[in-house]
Amino acid sequence: MLSEGTRSVHLYTVLLGLGFRYKLLPDGRRQILNYLLPGDLIGLQSSLMGEMQHSVEALSPMLLCVFQRSQLPELYRNYPGLAFDITWIAAREEQMLDENLLSIGRRTALERTAYLIAFVAARALAAGYSLQPKMELPLTQQHIADTLGLSLVHTNKTIRKLVERNLVRWLERGCEVVDLDGLMAVAGWEGLFEGRRPLV
Repeated sequence: MLSEGTRSVHLYTVLLGLGFRYKLLPDGRRQILNYLLPGDLIGLQSSLMGEMQHSVEALSPMLLCVFQRSQLPELYRNYPGLAFDITWIAAREEQMLDENLLSIGRRTALERTAYLIAFVAARALAAGYSLQPKMELPLTQQHIADTLGLSLVHTNKTIRKLVERNLVRWLERGCEVVDLDGLMAVAGWEGLFEGRRPLV
């Protein structure tokens, strides 16, 4: 969808669908940085730094609201409520990245995997998706491996442990969350505490 190093005249808000931000090493190895859900902004870095610092790819069909990047200074001057919302979203993104770094640095492979699935599911719930009767996330084992820095073999073994505990069910099209509270307990994560998320 958007590639690192490009210059876009637009800033986007996700209205529907899921995606992810990632960076590639010269040899093609991919690190997924974070997942995009409704309410998230795409392109704010390029608005301030001149070019995209990462790439973006869709996980499902996405609906985006498009803004002219050049209008951002005017928005900050004339619409302080919207400016605060954008700042809130940027600060929340930083907080999420802190939590993700903690997970990669200190949680075990099982805890990391449980945290990642719980984190994406909790964000999806906060964005208006439902767990009833079930929640299916379009995450493949490769996505999880590329997010957590694990090999695909290690990721597969770790996911099997979550399946055996009846916390997730793995499908061809992704992951079905069976027990969100159980995933959070395995991860030692208390969940999102963000209140009402602004939608720009």
